Amino acid sequence: MASTLLRPTLALPIANARLRPWHLHDAPVLAETANDRGIWQNLRDIFPHPYRLEDAYWYLGLVTDPDSTDLHVAIEVQGEAVGALSVLFKDDINRRSAEIGYWLGRQYWGRGIATAAVRVLTEYAFVHFDVCRLYAEIFARNEASAQVLAKAGYQLEGRLHKSIIKEGVVQDALLYAQVR
Repeated sequence: MASTLLRPTLALPIANARLRPWHLHDAPVLAETANDRGIWQNLRDIFPHPYRLEDAYWYLGLVTDPDSTDLHVAIEVQGEAVGALSVLFKDDINRRSAEIGYWLGRQYWGRGIATAAVRVLTEYAFVHFDVCRLYAEIFARNEASAQVLAKAGYQLEGRLHKSIIKEGVVQDALLYAQVR
């Protein structure tokens, strides 16, 4: 679904920030920025901690694969990749839906960058792909991510009771969505 032509470079309405394709030369800064327990605590277990250089190269190999059916972009601030944003396209009866996911380096939290990035990539996905619904499932305790999604135009659809586990603790998740 996502071709090389549709791996965008998009300006964000935030000074010196944009979305752009990932490059292999991003690996060292990716490993450094992603190696943060506070980031890891709000992501799926496939996201490792500690986050090593080998993990960065594995991820970059995955997201730069020209045959990938998903859309993965770097959040860049002042020339450095400081976070990630993905749209994961679904199939079968959910083929008009996609899941959006993101993380941002701690030093950039609270600046509106994640909200701007989610807003811009959401609009891009609705315009360029045959999707009518984008959704995110977040940890219920992650108030900052809930605010990002709400400010980006996503609506809270529900609480998924005891639906996720992290560090051995069963937790609730919140489901946010935006429908075109």
